[in-house]
Amino acid sequence: MFITLDGIDGGGKSTQIELLANWLASQGHSVQTHRDPGSTKLGTAVREILLHREDIPLANTTEMLLYMAARAQLVAENIRPALESGVTIVCDRFLLANVVYQGSAGGLDVQELWQVGKIATAGCMPDVTIVLDIDPQIAASRIQRGQDRLEKRGIEYFKKVREGFLAQLPRCGGLTAVIDADQDVQSIHQQIVAVMEKALKAKP
Repeated sequence: MFITLDGIDGGGKSTQIELLANWLASQGHSVQTHRDPGSTKLGTAVREILLHREDIPLANTTEMLLYMAARAQLVAENIRPALESGVTIVCDRFLLANVVYQGSAGGLDVQELWQVGKIATAGCMPDVTIVLDIDPQIAASRIQRGQDRLEKRGIEYFKKVREGFLAQLPRCGGLTAVIDADQDVQSIHQQIVAVMEKALKAKP
């Protein structure tokens, strides 16, 4: 099974991915966690350019294609082989984020991004996509580290990102859910577990 958690930074994805992976392992699953972009040598290098190399100018289309390239490698190198061997994947972001950040908020054509994404992923899409939804102001107040290239785009940009997640989530296929991320960690985790129990029960 292939599961992704998404939403704007500050929503607690990293914490919830760790809790979910531990819960799945306790249920007898062999689990891998990945992040997109990242989790491969190419993905890590691309992530550094996308988020931290502000000395390298990026056109909107270039930015989008770099995300797609990193994702293509992640699927080919890690996700598809793991799924084929029966491993459960929990991924921090996937194609939905690319559509939302570069499309809904970034101005590129959303339909075209879904089409490019289908090529990049070779049709490998999550069985479950969970969006941790939170007000951008609250999310920004939670981030203690320095801001990356995307986070410097400001609250208005992230309002569009949030709206994009809610609008585009139904296009992910599989089971989708929106969970209020402005709650305590365990409450959010229990709601994610409830989604997963539903997904696992429905799995052939």
